[in-house]
Amino acid sequence: MQVARDILVMLGVPAQRIEMEERSRTTCENAVESKAAIQPKPGELWLLVTSASHMPRAMACFRAVGFAVAAYPVDYRTRGKADLWRPTGTAAAGLSAADLAAHEWLGLLIYWSSGKTTELFPEP
Repeated sequence: MQVARDILVMLGVPAQRIEMEERSRTTCENAVESKAAIQPKPGELWLLVTSASHMPRAMACFRAVGFAVAAYPVDYRTRGKADLWRPTGTAAAGLSAADLAAHEWLGLLIYWSSGKTTELFPEP
């Protein structure tokens, strides 16, 4: 986390404007810990930065704890719908992509069915 903070400061983000939560072990714990640490006020805009593949689950967790954030997805692994019809370079790459998708879909299902979130497939 310190590396990320250092990079942001190097890019010109004032250090006092950077909030990083480092205690959580899961996405939903991160939402709880972030809200407690930041104590967002009405009307403030906070960005949630995470991998595009992980953004739906992260948004569901933050909404479930009442922390309104704006999604800022990064680390895209596809170019959109066109990649649905384009074969992967190797079978291993295809299996890796399927594993990542299954991990996120299963995470959404488990969080929703256990009551940690209220949305099975959250929209942005």
